[in-house]
Amino acid sequence: MDYSAIYPELILALFAIAVPAVNILVKDSRFLAGFSLAGVGLSMLAVVMHFVEGTGRVVFDTGLLVLDDFSGLFMLVFLTVAFLVILASIRYIEDERHKAEYYSLILLATVGMMLVAASTDLFVLYIGIEITSLSSYALVAFRKKDIKGAEAATKYFIFGGISSAFTLFGISLVYGLTGTTSFQEVGVLVGTLDGYREMLWLALVMVMVGFGFKVAMVPFHSWAPDVYEGAPTTITAMLAAGSKKMGFVAMFKFFLIGMLAIKADWDVVVAILSIVTMTLGNLAALNQTSIKRMLAYSSIAQAGYILMALPVGTEYAVTGGIFHILTHAFMKGGAFIAVATLATVAIGDRISDYKGLAKRSNFMAFSITILLFSLAGIPPLAGFASKVVLFSSPIMGTVAGSEWMVWLAVAGIINSAISLYYYARVVKYMYVDELDEGAPSERLKLPKGMAAAVAICVLAVIGIGVFPEYFIQLCQNAAQALFA
Repeated sequence: MDYSAIYPELILALFAIAVPAVNILVKDSRFLAGFSLAGVGLSMLAVVMHFVEGTGRVVFDTGLLVLDDFSGLFMLVFLTVAFLVILASIRYIEDERHKAEYYSLILLATVGMMLVAASTDLFVLYIGIEITSLSSYALVAFRKKDIKGAEAATKYFIFGGISSAFTLFGISLVYGLTGTTSFQEVGVLVGTLDGYREMLWLALVMVMVGFGFKVAMVPFHSWAPDVYEGAPTTITAMLAAGSKKMGFVAMFKFFLIGMLAIKADWDVVVAILSIVTMTLGNLAALNQTSIKRMLAYSSIAQAGYILMALPVGTEYAVTGGIFHILTHAFMKGGAFIAVATLATVAIGDRISDYKGLAKRSNFMAFSITILLFSLAGIPPLAGFASKVVLFSSPIMGTVAGSEWMVWLAVAGIINSAISLYYYARVVKYMYVDELDEGAPSERLKLPKGMAAAVAICVLAVIGIGVFPEYFIQLCQNAAQALFA
């Protein structure tokens, strides 16, 4: 039995369990954060070792978990998000009582995401989703006396419970029809179930609804703006950049491995949902006055872009989807951490509160500009590089009978142009508009940890955009591992 495939999860789970115990011995909150960061770092090292050694596909026990290029890349994405969120949280929660529980829940949520990335079985995937979900419910409600936070947590819990029920029901139907929960075995058997086609469609619908909630796909998106606005902003960064990406990993595995044989039954439906999701998300973001809600609707639109990879279904399309997930983790995570940073120095979350920000902090104004323009797909930033690959995949994947896929690329380009309006509006407030009369005008003194987290995201967005070849190759290797 080879346990090396689960070393990353084991390390992080042990640190998550140890954090509350360490808190009893050491009351210093900075030590707790450093201890948590050490756990994330060691887990990342365990993943990187497999890439360095080139050991390829490592299976644990009967094949329930696997550490390959696909799962390894997503583990690194989830661990990076956890690292940035913990780094930003040192100052953000310094006045809170339950710091140990906060860091422990972040680590446990990340363990769940990693299990989803490594799963080769539907029930293991479901367990990973639930570990992340339960930890996230508590994190959203971390500030119990905050009315918005309590409301957000309640909505998140209710919608999350409903989505879990749909997912489990769909998985049960798949198991009843095929007699297995292995993705590979399901993929072999679904093409032979012509006599049970209606039941299989029901299973597809149930799982699509369940995963649709997780990724905030229209029409299952209504929880996202309220939850993103009400949750502590560092946790919002984790939800947008981490747990939402976990949902896409689950969809890739279920649809492109388990249901690939009947792709003709669901590809048009998913394509329509992709276009509707990106369009509604961008249109709803146009008239938002809260920057957190604007970024929430923007996140819904980005989900629509990534969904494009499913109906196309080629290796190149999945490469583009993975690449955009990678870049989006830095873009959206950095944007929410920037909002959290400004909140700690008494800048509100209304877009109008950002008037004249460039005069008070050149660094924050520049960072937000880079992150927002990257989300819009402005070259030479990371968002442009990932959108080029993703949006070109429907055109390159077009074959006889699938010419309609070109409309996915057209919709993506048009929606990117729409999104530029509300991103540019924030930049206008920061650089063009003057401070309101009587508003504070002194230079902002930013928390070092939070500024460092934002700087890491900005450097990653610029670096990936200027030198995309290496990252595209990583994503291509991950796509090949998914189809292997």
